Amino acid sequence: MRYGGIILCGGKSSRMGTSKAHLQFGAETLLQRIVRIMGAVLDPLVVVAANGQELPNLEAKVMICRDKNEGQGPLEGLAAGLEALKERCDAVFLSSCDVPFLKKEFVLGMTEALGESRMCIPRTEGYFHPLASVYRVDVLPDVQQLLGEKKLRPFFLLEKVKGKIIEEPQLKQFDSELFSLKNLNTPEDFQQALSEFQNAQS
Repeated sequence: MRYGGIILCGGKSSRMGTSKAHLQFGAETLLQRIVRIMGAVLDPLVVVAANGQELPNLEAKVMICRDKNEGQGPLEGLAAGLEALKERCDAVFLSSCDVPFLKKEFVLGMTEALGESRMCIPRTEGYFHPLASVYRVDVLPDVQQLLGEKKLRPFFLLEKVKGKIIEEPQLKQFDSELFSLKNLNTPEDFQQALSEFQNAQS
């Protein structure tokens, strides 16, 4: 199995009030950090951005593509990323750019959990995490069909391809504190994460 990675950074970040991709987290931006973490265990990588969105500097080997249609949510970004990678890998780990504590062990654990399934998704406390999931590239036509039908919730894809659900006990084998699933939505979230990061460095 060849595993690639897709990183979505084209959201409006309305609650954050600024582009999450450019937020400085230590010596790098959030997007650069996620690219580095995922790039340690996955190749190739593609970053999916909004049309006209400026990005921080990334390694030359990182592919960049754009959403075809705005306002369609993560399924649109997944479709763009799968289209870019469909000839280069068998499955992908999908992430947002706002999970600074993502662990490469979590990424590897999720890819190994895919097995023979076409998709595997984490669930914690009844909540699904489509932006920390693994998808075979052959789900692309299913994603495109859902987009055409305006069924934009990732849960529709889980139903359509009969994906595998990965529950907390197994997830904690990859990341005991499940920090890999901690995303940042508000300035307060960001400041708390930055404080935790700085304390861990000191």
